[in-house]
Amino acid sequence: MTVISGAVLTTRERETLYRRAVVISLFSWRRALPSDVLDDDERMGWWGDSYPLRDNDRTGSRLWLLRRRSITSQTLADARQYALEALQWLRDDRMVSSLAVDVARNGLHAVRLTVTLDEHSDAPLRFEWDDIWRTIGRTIHAV
Repeated sequence: MTVISGAVLTTRERETLYRRAVVISLFSWRRALPSDVLDDDERMGWWGDSYPLRDNDRTGSRLWLLRRRSITSQTLADARQYALEALQWLRDDRMVSSLAVDVARNGLHAVRLTVTLDEHSDAPLRFEWDDIWRTIGRTIHAV
């Protein structure tokens, strides 16, 4: 049983709430750090991060930084790190007790990303994207 702000969520409500949080966290572009290597002058980022309510409170991920890289073991490791960084707020805000991210090559030109969230109050939730590589590229080119 999941309770958020005093409301008991159904299984469907719980999954919808967490899926939405994960999608926004992973596929909104966080502003690049000063130390990040850029392939152009655009640091991206959500404008609201210019005025965070808490220090270092940021929205989104830096997955977009990988958009022009080849799929190598280092790229996969960076994708995993960026995803963990983007989802860390779920642990910090005690929405989940643990989270896991798995990133793996999926064929020649795709990258699979799997997120598992555990609240200890219900069955773990698992969300999977078969090709985040295409998502990253399309989102960037659509902007």
